[in-house]
Amino acid sequence: METQQALERVLPALRESEALAVDTEFMRRDTFFPQIALLQLSAGEHALLIDPLGIEDTSPIRDLLADERIVKVLHSASEDLEVFDRWLQLSPQPLFDTQRAAGFLDRGFGLGYRAMVETYCGVQLDKGETRSDWLKRPLSSSQCDYAALDVAYLLPIYRDMRAAVEREGKLEWVFDDGRTATDSAGSAARDYYLRIKSAWKLNRRQLAVLRAVCDWREEQAMSRDKPRSWIIPDAACLDIARSGELDADSLAQVPGLSPGVLRRYSGDLVACVSAARALPDSELPPLLPGPLTADERRLLKALKQRGKQIAAALGAAPESLLPSKDYERLLRESLGDPVPVPAHWHGWRKPRVIDPLRNFLAERRA
Repeated sequence: METQQALERVLPALRESEALAVDTEFMRRDTFFPQIALLQLSAGEHALLIDPLGIEDTSPIRDLLADERIVKVLHSASEDLEVFDRWLQLSPQPLFDTQRAAGFLDRGFGLGYRAMVETYCGVQLDKGETRSDWLKRPLSSSQCDYAALDVAYLLPIYRDMRAAVEREGKLEWVFDDGRTATDSAGSAARDYYLRIKSAWKLNRRQLAVLRAVCDWREEQAMSRDKPRSWIIPDAACLDIARSGELDADSLAQVPGLSPGVLRRYSGDLVACVSAARALPDSELPPLLPGPLTADERRLLKALKQRGKQIAAALGAAPESLLPSKDYERLLRESLGDPVPVPAHWHGWRKPRVIDPLRNFLAERRA
């Protein structure tokens, strides 16, 4: 569908569906935000391909995806949720992610769509258009076929998986994780400075500078819709934080800052650094913990082993219960380090996974 009239003629019938298969094609080669290129929907026998470049009023699509009577079925939904947040300023609910459901059923973690279709439907899908230019018009028949197949098998797989997770009492797990994913979709990266490698080596004043520079870069990247690294790379952010007092001349000595960046941003960066260095001690961020000791690494290994035991008892893939980095978070929490509690540590995971792992750490450290 390439016109507003066609969209408004076809979409109302989908509002009667119990479940709707959803996928997107998008591009993000030289932008901060994903650029929507195609929306694929299926409520049964046919796939609908909607060209967003020809749609003036997206409210019919918004109304459909916001209808909580209809289960939205996606596979590996995180990037699609970013697309919807940017394009429509919403996240589809309720969300059933077939990749996540497969993990909860211990049928494979991180299972790709093509592998899932082959496993469940015995069909091998072509990968030929994976790296197509989806913003180029007109789309080829090969691109359209590829896009349609991305939703063609989702509903049969969903029905099988839904029945299985219901039998195992895990349906709420899938929907709860869907809510968590949609709540966080599209949010600006908070405290990006915590992701910078070697930031733990900085003192509190240097961390304040790093935080300020990363926050400034985030604003620039979003406002200009350019990748972070196109503004200034991570390594340059770290070097600026280490530099101490900064002026235009010393900024020019920082590796990784091109002449164009210096011309455009020199004044802003000097002001940003000066403001951070002038903060009172009470407003400085805390020091970041260093690498784990040998004893702590051994305890982390034991904690992950306990996580595998919990997963086996629950009949789920261990990675579907907790990402690997969360085990270190739990360990550091037990050591008294300040650890923000992720949203997914609440809900069904808390009594089944988080509390048992915390108890394990308490017993091992007693």
